[in-house]
Amino acid sequence: MPIYEYVCHACGFAKEHLQKMSDAPIANCPACDSKEYIKKVSAAGFRLKGSGWYVTDFKDKKTTKPDSSTRNEKKAETAQTDTKAETSSTESTPAATANTATAAES
Repeated sequence: MPIYEYVCHACGFAKEHLQKMSDAPIANCPACDSKEYIKKVSAAGFRLKGSGWYVTDFKDKKTTKPDSSTRNEKKAETAQTDTKAETSSTESTPAATANTATAAES
C-alpha cells in the first residue's frame, strides 16, 4: 500500500497516511477538523530490483576503453610525422631554386 502525504492549509498540520490506491482521500484535518486537508503530490519511493536495470547490472562495471589522452598523443605523433614527410618532399636545393627562377625570367 502506498503512503500519501497530506497537509492542512488552514492550520499547517502535515501527516503521512498509509492508504489503498482505491481508498477515497481523507476529507477532514485530524488536528483542526477543517476541510482544507489536501493530498500533496510527492515523488514515489521505489527501488528497482532484479536483473536488466542499469542500477543493478551496469552502473558499477568499469569498461576498459583506451585512455583518450593516449589516443590524442598517437594522433599528434602521426601528424608530426606526416608534416615532416611533406616538408622534406617540398624542399628543394638552392641550385634548383635558382634554375627555376632564371627559367621564369626568360
